Amino acid sequence: MNLLKTPLFFIIVLIVNCNVKATNYYVSNSGNDSNNDGLSISTAFSTLQHASDLLIAGDTVFVDNGTYVGFDIRNQNGTIANPIVFKALGTNAIINQSGPIRNDGINIENANYITIDGINANNMPGNGNGIRVVLADNCVVRNCLCDNNAERGIFTAFTDDILIENNICTNSIDEHGIYVSNSSDRPIIRNNECYGNNGAGIHMNGDLSSGGDGIISDAKIYGNILHDNNGAAGINMDGLQSPIVYNNLIYNNHFSQGIAVFRQDGAIVTNSAKIYNNTIIVPTDGRWGILVKDGGNINTKIYNNIIINNHSWRGCIAIEDASQFTSDYNILNDKMNNTGDGASITLSDWQALGFDNNSILNNSSSSLFVNYAANNYHLLNNCTAIDAGTNLVSNIVTNDFEGNMRPNNSNYDIGGYEFVHNNVSIKTNSSDELIVYPNPSSDYFTLNYNASKNITSISLININGKFMKAFETNNNIDISEIRSGIYLLQIEINNTTLFKKVVIK
Repeated sequence: MNLLKTPLFFIIVLIVNCNVKATNYYVSNSGNDSNNDGLSISTAFSTLQHASDLLIAGDTVFVDNGTYVGFDIRNQNGTIANPIVFKALGTNAIINQSGPIRNDGINIENANYITIDGINANNMPGNGNGIRVVLADNCVVRNCLCDNNAERGIFTAFTDDILIENNICTNSIDEHGIYVSNSSDRPIIRNNECYGNNGAGIHMNGDLSSGGDGIISDAKIYGNILHDNNGAAGINMDGLQSPIVYNNLIYNNHFSQGIAVFRQDGAIVTNSAKIYNNTIIVPTDGRWGILVKDGGNINTKIYNNIIINNHSWRGCIAIEDASQFTSDYNILNDKMNNTGDGASITLSDWQALGFDNNSILNNSSSSLFVNYAANNYHLLNNCTAIDAGTNLVSNIVTNDFEGNMRPNNSNYDIGGYEFVHNNVSIKTNSSDELIVYPNPSSDYFTLNYNASKNITSISLININGKFMKAFETNNNIDISEIRSGIYLLQIEINNTTLFKKVVIK
């Protein structure tokens, strides 16, 4: 660039961009907003709002354990390479009072590329949500606890490409655990737990009446645990185009469906759904395992699900229109429906309509699960679900609810869990083995292996394949600072890459 021929404002922009640096701010109950910089715990600010008002792309706010008033962040944008991040330093950074403008604990509005990580938001009053994200794209909400909020745990609207993962949303007083609404395309909702909410565990609604096209396109909902909610459905889908729903565990949701495919406020009936490898248990006061309303049948595929319904007459799958609909390789009760509700028909009558010809009838849950009464839905050894599924799901389902590779044996298992033999050893060849113990652990893992083997690297990745941490290549692996969850150890040994599933508690 010839600066002598460059307009002055371009020179100014160049100079400013060269001097922009990401800043790490700290907020603590022992801090003070009158501190000069907030750049360390010793000089931390005391309020999240004060820190929020300072942020530009690339900045991070680290939040110490303690209780805080909520905050609003508006018209401040990160970028794909430099998001704005709010990250808890521990597990007890708690917002227990609403922010300065709304009744929400955290409100993100007209602000893109914002990440909330590990901050809890509880007891919001009035119409408050624990965390609200509106008119904001490419945002992330992860590792948060949202309990006893007046409206919902996590609420989003007009939020393309949002990622909601590893959160626990409980006891919402009015509505749902997680609610994604208003033409929000490509949301990913994974590895969350929602229970005790007055509405659905996860509710998604295109909301045509609120503007936009009224369609949520290409949603992915997987790895979630949804139980003991009190209305609508474990997963409610209104106005979705081509959602993918797999590896979810849905049980004991009252007065509700397991999964509902329908239209109420959306611009379209949810259609072209892929519903694979879920475990759905409906209690005596529930409704249908999977309900597919008229129009939702179009190109919808239901494969490899365990659906057990304990209601007196409602059953496993109900559809209003039987055309362009595929269901097979499931484990089912002897209760189906082809009119959308009402009296059920037998599985054999359902199969006569062309559905579930390779599915398995099972009316005894104790023969499927390790401990049905205790809500342990791992598969029993030699149960009918093992190797009974189809690989038609293989372009989407590559592991199970706990990260175990699918298929583990000759074919896919049915349900959210793949059966894995209880063996902590990884064979490196026919005569040597590497053992990781104790597993689960909260402090460290020890590697026991043949001393002749050469370990060149050890790293931890999460079940979605994201690198977490590298370790020294010795026998003891310190995981005391890693958040609890399910991970994979990636171990390079004698030019071979091995993976070991580990549980950090």
